[in-house]
Amino acid sequence: MTDWPQLSHAYGSAEDIPALLARTASDPEPELWNDLWSALCHQGSVYSASFAALPWLADVADNEDRHQAVNALNLAGAILAGSEQTHGAGDVRTRHSAEIATLLASVNRHLRTAAHPSEYIDLLESMLGFEGVVGWSEDLAWGLRNEEFQVSCPGCETDLFIVLGERGFFSTSEDYALSDDSIETRPLRPTSPADLEGIGRRLHGIALTDGQHDVAHALTFVFGSATCPDCETDFAVADQVTTQL
Repeated sequence: MTDWPQLSHAYGSAEDIPALLARTASDPEPELWNDLWSALCHQGSVYSASFAALPWLADVADNEDRHQAVNALNLAGAILAGSEQTHGAGDVRTRHSAEIATLLASVNRHLRTAAHPSEYIDLLESMLGFEGVVGWSEDLAWGLRNEEFQVSCPGCETDLFIVLGERGFFSTSEDYALSDDSIETRPLRPTSPADLEGIGRRLHGIALTDGQHDVAHALTFVFGSATCPDCETDFAVADQVTTQL
């Protein structure tokens, strides 16, 4: 039996969490899921109550309601991505190994049937969180879903946008979203799928297998290279993304 009052979340004692979990299970409104995120994974920070909620999240992720399952997988993935933070919950990966196995099986099942790229990207990020992949489990989805990563140039330390998506595939130090076509950019250089290695090769292969060709295409740029428009320094995009994490 979980002693919730002895645990904490973003706003103090976790004594209110059981009631919130029960309400979310019976009436899965977005506002209730937002409340769970706010308490258990506030701006990426996790707490002792966050990990105590994993058994409930694993149960929800394993049921037949896809909407509920995806919500549970995304929150659980974000919580486990923060497992190395200071949270006072001990060795959570050992303690919750059974729940993590359930979550991993569920996320792999739902990945194959994701209809929209944004849902697919979120689930891919959750998968990395369950697997304990450091770095990419925290920021991959945000960058791919919003079609940009913000990095620093390793040469001149200028803040850069790495843009991938409908507006093109380029680097720029200017606010491209509020500018016209006159901004200075440099095209990104994708890595050939045959030359991908490590996590890049694995993620690209998973996306192709799941029929997510746009995601797979974007990943060749994430694991490709860029040039800083200000100092002309060439750099690996993935290296700078992980540096920012």
